[in-house]
Amino acid sequence: MKILFTGGGTGGHFYPIIAVAEAVNDLTRERKLLEPQLYYAAPDPYDREMLVANNIAFVPTSAGKIRNYFSILNFFDYFKTGWGVLRSVLRIFFLYPDVIFSDGGYASFPTLLAAKLFRIPVVLLQCDADPGRVNSWAAKFAAKIAVAFAEGAANLPKDKVAFTGNPIRKSVLLPAREGAYEFLHLKRELPVILVVGGSQGSQTVNEAVLAALPQLIEKYQIIHQTGEAHIKDIEGRATVVLADSPLKERYKAFGYLNDLATRMSAGVASLCLARAGAGNIFEIAAWGLPSILIPIPEPISHDQTKNAFAYARSGACIVIEQNNLTPGLLVSEVDRLLNHPELVHAMQNAARGFARVDAAKTIANALLDIALSHES
Repeated sequence: MKILFTGGGTGGHFYPIIAVAEAVNDLTRERKLLEPQLYYAAPDPYDREMLVANNIAFVPTSAGKIRNYFSILNFFDYFKTGWGVLRSVLRIFFLYPDVIFSDGGYASFPTLLAAKLFRIPVVLLQCDADPGRVNSWAAKFAAKIAVAFAEGAANLPKDKVAFTGNPIRKSVLLPAREGAYEFLHLKRELPVILVVGGSQGSQTVNEAVLAALPQLIEKYQIIHQTGEAHIKDIEGRATVVLADSPLKERYKAFGYLNDLATRMSAGVASLCLARAGAGNIFEIAAWGLPSILIPIPEPISHDQTKNAFAYARSGACIVIEQNNLTPGLLVSEVDRLLNHPELVHAMQNAARGFARVDAAKTIANALLDIALSHES
C-alpha cells in the first residue's frame, strides 16, 4: 500500500500532514494491516527529521507560488510550476500510489494534476474557512474532502464533504502542566499570556507585544514565540524597553518553542495571542485556551480573516484586525478578558467544543479504506 502526501510549503500545511501520517501508522497497527509506504511530495522537506520519524520518504517536486499581489516573481513561477508538473507526472507514473492526500497550497498543484491524469484517488483537506485556488479546482475530481471549518464546505461538492476539524500532531495535542512553571521559570501566582505568531513568527505581532510590554508585565507574565528570524532583534529591543523595569523577568522570549515547550506553555497559559492560521486556531482550541486573534489582512492572505471570524462565532476568541491593532487596544482587551473569570470560563468551554481532536484519525481511516480498495 502506497500513500502520497502533498501540500504547501509552510508549517500550516506540513504539520496536518504529519498528524495524518501518525494516525495512518497507528491505525495500520490497530487494524493489523501491512505497513504502508508513505511519501511526501513538495519543493522542500520542511522538516526532514519529522519525515524520518514517521517513515515518510521525501519526493522532491517543483512549484511556483501565485501571490495575491503584484510581483514579477509570479511570471517566473509559472515556468517553475510547468517544470514541476513534468517532474510530478514522471514521478507519479513510476511511484503510482494507491491514494494521494493533499491539504492544498501552491506546492500541491503539480502532484494533484498528475493524480488527475493517472486517475489516482485524491483526498483533500481544506484547512481554512475559505477554499484556496488549488483545492477549489481539485475538489471537482477528489474522492473525498475533509473540511476543518464548517464554513469551508459552502462552495464544495456536498456529497464528498465531511466536517472533520484540522489534524493536530500527538506531540502538541495535550497541554503539559507538571513541572511547567519550573521549566519556563514562571511564578504560579501571575496569569501567563502565550504569544504565537505562526511557525515563522510574525513581525506585526512582535511589534504590538513590544509596544505594550511595559503595561502588560505590570500584571502578567509573557511567553513570546518570536520566530527564529526575529529573536535577536526582539531580545535586543526588549532589553531596551524594559531596561529600568524591576519586572523584566516576567517576559520570556523564544525564537522557537519545541513540542515540549509548546505543551508546557499551553499548560500554564491563561490567554493566547496569535495569528489566525488554521493550525494555530485548532491547537489553541484543543488546549481549551481563550484567545485574541490577529489575522493577516485580506490583501496578503485571503484565509486568515475568515478563519478568525469563523472561530470567533463559536465564542472562543475575540478578533483584533491588524489595521486596528494598537498597544492601548491590545492591553485593554487582555485586561477585559482576564479580569472577568466568567468570560474566560465561557471561552474555554467554547474552545473545547470547537476542537475536533479525532480529525487525524478520521482522515487516516478514509485514506486506508480508499488505498485498500484501490490496491485490490
